[in-house]
Amino acid sequence: MKIMPNRMDYGYFKYQKELEEKALSVLRSGWYVLGREVETFETDFARYTGAAHCVGLASGLDALWIAVRLLGIGPGDEVIVQGNTYIASVMGITINGATPVFVEPDSFYQIDADKIEAKITSRTKAVMVVHLYGHVADMDKILHICRKYGLKLIEDCAQSHGALYKGQMTGTFGDAGCFSFYPSKNLGAFGDAGALVTNHSALAQEARIFRNYGSEKRYYNKVEGANSRLDELQAGLLNVRLAHMQEITEERRQLAAKYSRELRHPDLLLPEERPETSSVWHQYVVRTGRRDELISFLNRRDVGTLIHYPVPPHLAEAYSRLGHGKGDFPITEEYADTVLSLPFYSGMLPEEQQYVIDCINSFQ
Repeated sequence: MKIMPNRMDYGYFKYQKELEEKALSVLRSGWYVLGREVETFETDFARYTGAAHCVGLASGLDALWIAVRLLGIGPGDEVIVQGNTYIASVMGITINGATPVFVEPDSFYQIDADKIEAKITSRTKAVMVVHLYGHVADMDKILHICRKYGLKLIEDCAQSHGALYKGQMTGTFGDAGCFSFYPSKNLGAFGDAGALVTNHSALAQEARIFRNYGSEKRYYNKVEGANSRLDELQAGLLNVRLAHMQEITEERRQLAAKYSRELRHPDLLLPEERPETSSVWHQYVVRTGRRDELISFLNRRDVGTLIHYPVPPHLAEAYSRLGHGKGDFPITEEYADTVLSLPFYSGMLPEEQQYVIDCINSFQ
């Protein structure tokens, strides 16, 4: 049996009829940019998250850098962000000329809220929280810090569609929640797509203008903006999947529960949910000091895995100018050396998951 680390065709086949009907409907409509499907998605996704406003954008990275830009953060400013995130989080900061200030993660793979205050300086303008792997950061502590120091709060929700902290959905705690709908996400499009959610009407209006070349009225440009529009086809397909999010999320929770219940290898550290949160399990990430051995063992049995992520941003060649070196963030680096994402995807068959479990439990 050959098991891929991720596959997206199963998720397509599950709702194939609805998706194909929607695609044909959009194609036949003759309207492909900023039309009814985008408006519907923005309304429904805002309602889904509990935010007042949603602005559809071209990608999750666009949501991040546009949020940072519109919150007035730029050269000379600092933004606190966790060290073990995907590099897109950091790019959202540096594209604007601001400086990322890294904080180590906690045992739940999220920013360690107890270590944020020590990194605050007179140049700190915001905290960017990344709800990594579909888990949730310690939002009470983070909100307290942001209020205490008058900092903006940006949530990177690229992996946390539907995740809850004390019953409230990620993306709605801060000034802006930034979502990616890349095809592999829990709520995935069939190409690049993203969105910004916010409870601030002024910020939402600025984002709508900024995404469309800075124009509120065609050919009348208020600001120097960007071309970052969620297109009608992707919005339409997202509308189909959004209607099934409860089912999609519950399936992932059941898959995660089975892994947690049946994986018994002593060299694996299994992931846990923070108390009073509800993860949506974008990835099922274990840790092991024998990662290379386990990967080779599983490869020989046609079980694919992924590493999210092997190189932390502070050690990436792209950010060598920041002057960080090996050993600066030991917890971040230890995670990068030991994390492993097991096969995990919508539509995963019981026999596929059982094969993965049996293979891992037989690893010696």
